[in-house]
Amino acid sequence: MSPIAKLGLALATLAGLAGHAAAEDYPARTVKIVVPFGAGGPADIYARFLGQQLQESLKQSFVIEDRPGAGSVIGTGEVAKSAPDGYTLLMMSNTHTTNETLLPNKPFQLMRDFVPVAPVNYSDLIMVVHPSVPAKDLKEFIALLKAKPGDLNYASSGPGTPYHMAGELFKAMSGTNIVHVPHRGSGDARTAVMGGHVQMMIDAITTTAPTVQSGQVRALGTTGLKRSSVLPDVPTIAEAGVPGYEATIWLGLMAPAGTPQPVVAKLNAEVNKILERADVKEAWAKQGATPLIMSPGEFDKYLRADIEKWAKVVHTAGIKVQ
Repeated sequence: MSPIAKLGLALATLAGLAGHAAAEDYPARTVKIVVPFGAGGPADIYARFLGQQLQESLKQSFVIEDRPGAGSVIGTGEVAKSAPDGYTLLMMSNTHTTNETLLPNKPFQLMRDFVPVAPVNYSDLIMVVHPSVPAKDLKEFIALLKAKPGDLNYASSGPGTPYHMAGELFKAMSGTNIVHVPHRGSGDARTAVMGGHVQMMIDAITTTAPTVQSGQVRALGTTGLKRSSVLPDVPTIAEAGVPGYEATIWLGLMAPAGTPQPVVAKLNAEVNKILERADVKEAWAKQGATPLIMSPGEFDKYLRADIEKWAKVVHTAGIKVQ
């Protein structure tokens, strides 16, 4: 072996030892999880849950910072510029994989500027309308949209979010014209629909089921392949009038590119321990959420496949940011 090769091997060995040492000591101070969405939405709720559980298992503070805006771009961009040391993490969703195609000029690239840590969970969405909308079911709503093209609106938490993409997918598959009204966060969008300022929203069932059960909004359909156990009397959109329709929301954790692999592995292991607990699975099932358990490598493949999937949807449906 040449002297240069020996030097390279020695440096690689030292770097590996340093990484393992960093993982053993990690976390030695407060860890911040940035949620690039508004307070009260699924990302915020489950980030706070995970933060509390990680705080208990790793004996260090985990704080949640909501940084909404521009369909997740503002908060995500801040994390991309953070030190790659494991002390700033990103709670992300399929908003991010969609935006790789929908927003090509954003100041970061997901798979270049971040490393996958662990997925968290997935859940179905649900289409709801304000009670004043004169449609009792999905077929009546589609008929109303076709009778008044462009007169009604639907809310979302911003471009590329699952709520936006689910709305655009519904438009394309139902042949209707309903106007997208983006909001700063899902809480704002939800409030706009409950207040009757916007007629419709496709929202996460984990946060919207209580508003359906209280009568604040009317449910027209869920977005999964089968009915939700949370609201079993609500048909799927596919069975109610748009065959083949399906949409979900999923969440995950990423870290800035360059974060030591042993730190990523430690976080992944700790998150998976939480998701494998029977009490967590039971509690989330009642909310309509299912844990996603993967290694960092498996999550990497999942992300790349989702980017490709939504690129096809965006191009085929001609979806653009307004």
